[in-house]
Amino acid sequence: MNGTITKRCGCRDAAGRQLVGSCPKLKQRTHGVWSLMQELPPRDDGTRRRFRRSGYKTKGDAQTGMNALAALLDIADRKSDPDGRRRIADLLETVAASGEDIPNYDETKRRFATGQSLTQHMTVAEWLDTWLAGKKALRKSGETRYEVDIRCHLKPRIGHIRIDRLTVQHLDEMFAGIAEGNAEIHDANMQRRAAVDELKTIPWKGSENRGRRRYLKDAIAAMEPFRRITGPSSTQKHVRDTLRAALNTAIARGAITFNPASYVELTPAKRPKAMVWTAERVEAWLRTGERPSAVMVWTPEQAGQFLDFLAETQHRLLPLFHLITFRGLRRGEACGVRWADYSAPTRSMTIAVQLVQDGWEVIESAPKTDSGERVISIDEYTAEVLDAHRTKQAAERCEWGPAWIESGRMFTQEDGERIHPGWLTDQFERLVELSGLPPIRLHDLRHVAASLMLAAGVDVKIVSETLGHSDSRITRDIYQSVMPRAAAEAAEATAAMVPRGSARLPKQKAVEAANEQDGHTMATHVGAKIIAFRPRLVGA
Repeated sequence: MNGTITKRCGCRDAAGRQLVGSCPKLKQRTHGVWSLMQELPPRDDGTRRRFRRSGYKTKGDAQTGMNALAALLDIADRKSDPDGRRRIADLLETVAASGEDIPNYDETKRRFATGQSLTQHMTVAEWLDTWLAGKKALRKSGETRYEVDIRCHLKPRIGHIRIDRLTVQHLDEMFAGIAEGNAEIHDANMQRRAAVDELKTIPWKGSENRGRRRYLKDAIAAMEPFRRITGPSSTQKHVRDTLRAALNTAIARGAITFNPASYVELTPAKRPKAMVWTAERVEAWLRTGERPSAVMVWTPEQAGQFLDFLAETQHRLLPLFHLITFRGLRRGEACGVRWADYSAPTRSMTIAVQLVQDGWEVIESAPKTDSGERVISIDEYTAEVLDAHRTKQAAERCEWGPAWIESGRMFTQEDGERIHPGWLTDQFERLVELSGLPPIRLHDLRHVAASLMLAAGVDVKIVSETLGHSDSRITRDIYQSVMPRAAAEAAEATAAMVPRGSARLPKQKAVEAANEQDGHTMATHVGAKIIAFRPRLVGA
């Protein structure tokens, strides 16, 4: 196709007419600018169209632009692909009208080969909608989480950017904005909390007090409600992972070649460390009301006290909490388990479904992960608890008669209705408070189950499979810190492994010093106890 390169300027003659290309100064190298004109394939109706671009400083620059246009037009074969030629021409006509740079050859060729539109560029928001709509195998909870990430964080901050122009800097700015928003939320929450606390201290009586109370109520009503910050350890990481997954799909479909979400660094945040409610921590909690960690775990004795409390009060949820305590079911798994999933003769239970809370709506779905679908063994004592529970549930069915709701669940309300996961959490917190035990979350009963199994010497791989973890490293990372008894025994065993000679242990020296005053020595006896202790620990 024909194309020309010309040089023009803006000079005018005495009559005010523009000289265009006839100006004598155009022979000077620095006078005027170079422009190009390239014929394009005609439109569908046969009308002629051209690509024009000016402003090149040198003829070489204009020739480079002309070569780029020719290369783009050659992406589609001249003879065998006239439709493809028109697609390229549509692109160049759009670029000429908008003043955008001539499109990159490699990117255009890739988009052309994958059948994508060359004239329309999808924004991040448009692509996220397309991507989420195509996720057919998502569980309801996963879809909701993705939708929240997209609606609350990604669309408002980067949704307007073209997907092929998204950079790491854009994402750094997005997370910096989230951090600034967190600071604003924190300040607003503190202000609202201070006003609420002050309101509680003002007496009802007295005109001055009533006026102050009215003023604070109006101020609180005008404030933002309490809001949660977007934490770096979970929410921000999930936002980044959502975007990364969406962009990986865009790469697979040929829309982009680079995923900036894979190169974003977030502020590191440590996972809350699980701690055991030792006597010292319980005493500090009673004195200050503060928990040492967000994740607290009962000792075996405390877990036993809780179950004994439920037994003494004849609480109908005892079997459910017993099962979580010893077998480590998740909340949704415990609410969703069916009698059909339990085999009394083999004392085994299949974890195949769970009840998931979406807002306040409850949805039945598969377990959290593929490894969550598992078969767990039931010990003899737990089997007796479940058998007694089955008998009691049969009596409730008879008592309710036609009004009984046949849900098939192992654990139900008194009328057979399934248990709502959120309601179960509320009941657990209330029961823990009534028992007088230090507080833990319902999910922390899984930690109790894991620590009990590990302390009993169960292999960590079996513990991991029982809990439904996808990797045994998760089990080690979370639960090994809550085994003080096992750690103490390991420390004693390690110390006893090394025999000592003249450089005796401080305890030995103290015993010798005390006995020398009485004219006796016990060094041999103490040494013998240490030596005798060591073989038992190493299995000799």
